[in-house]
This record gives sequence, C-alpha cells and structure tokens, in this order.
Amino acid sequence: MAQQDKHWSKMELLHQAVRNPNIQVKGTHSYYSGAWDEGFEASVVRYLYGDGYSLRTWQPQWPIDQLHIGDYVCIGAEAVILMGGNHTHRADWFSLYPFADRIVEAYKSKGDTVIGDGAWIGMRAMIMPGVTIGEGAIVAAGSVVVQDVEPYAIVGGNPAGLIRHRFAPEVVSRLRALDIYAWPEGKFEALRDAVCAADIEKLEAASLAYDQRHG
Repeated sequence: MAQQDKHWSKMELLHQAVRNPNIQVKGTHSYYSGAWDEGFEASVVRYLYGDGYSLRTWQPQWPIDQLHIGDYVCIGAEAVILMGGNHTHRADWFSLYPFADRIVEAYKSKGDTVIGDGAWIGMRAMIMPGVTIGEGAIVAAGSVVVQDVEPYAIVGGNPAGLIRHRFAPEVVSRLRALDIYAWPEGKFEALRDAVCAADIEKLEAASLAYDQRHG
C-alpha cells in the first residue's frame, strides 16, 4: 500500500504483503493495521533473517527461528514482534558484549514465535522471541509479552499478565474441539452468525447440522 493511500481504516493483508521466507502465514484473512509506519515486515517484525538486505549480505550461522501466524489474526498498529536474530548477549557470561569471534557460541535460540488463529495483538504491544500466543487470545495495547499466552485469554501490562479468560474453561474446551479455524471457507462463512456470537450450544448444533448436510 502506497504511503499516500494509508489510513487507519485500511489494513494490510499479511498473505499478500509478506515476502520473508521465515514468516509463515496461514490462510488469507490475517491483517496488520499499518497506517502509521512502514508496514508489517519493515516495522513490526524485528531481527529476522530473510529480508532483502540480510539475504544479500550474509549467510546465517545457525538455524533461523520462524514466525508462524495463524488465520484471522488481527495485529494492531505499531506492534513489535522481536525475533531471534539478535540473541547474542549471553546473560550467563560475565560480558554481554557480542564479540564477532564468539558470535556463534554466544547465540542462544529462543525458538519459533507463534501467533495462533483468531488472536488479537493490540496497538504497540511487543511480543518477545519464542512466545506462543494461543488461539483467540487478546494482548492488550502496550503490553510486553514475555511468556506463552493461553488460548482465549486476555493479557496486559509489562510484563503481560492474565487479566481474565474470555470464556469459561468448559466453553473454551468445547470451542477448541470444534476447531473453527480449520473449517473450510464455505462452512465458516455459512456459520458466520453463530461464530459472531457467544452461544456455544448453538455453534455446536450449527456445525453438526452443516456437516450432516455436506457430509
């Protein structure tokens, strides 16, 4: 999207915008609200090998951490997702400095970062390396997430802590059993009224009826 076309009401679809081979985007619905910066790859994803400059300039000396983004993910403006490319500061050494001749030894991977289906990352939230954001979770604006977030939890603060769960544990269990984000596009669209509501029994019944009709 050209700079002159940017507006807070417009969104950048990730499956269209992402070029880095180390960012895995599921589906076609996840988006970034990038009106106030240079876009998802240039501004949100930090320290990840695979952009044009790093591909031209050096060969990676360790396995590259991956960023996995589910479907129907909403990422608010100026969020930051820190990846593992800069983790060459060993807290267990006397010196934290990343000396060039010790760089491979100094690097410690935090693992892949995962943002689950249907999650919502609020404006200016920061996701630290190796974190998993569960399905349907909400990260409040301005939060710093340093550990995994449970599915359908709401977290906030620095460091982010649990505010509450979106639904009762039984409802979350039943909702996850339905696996709505793995449904075919046609089923998801057909059951939109039940998905955009909070009646788990109605959603289960609608899913069963759909499967019986299309089985």
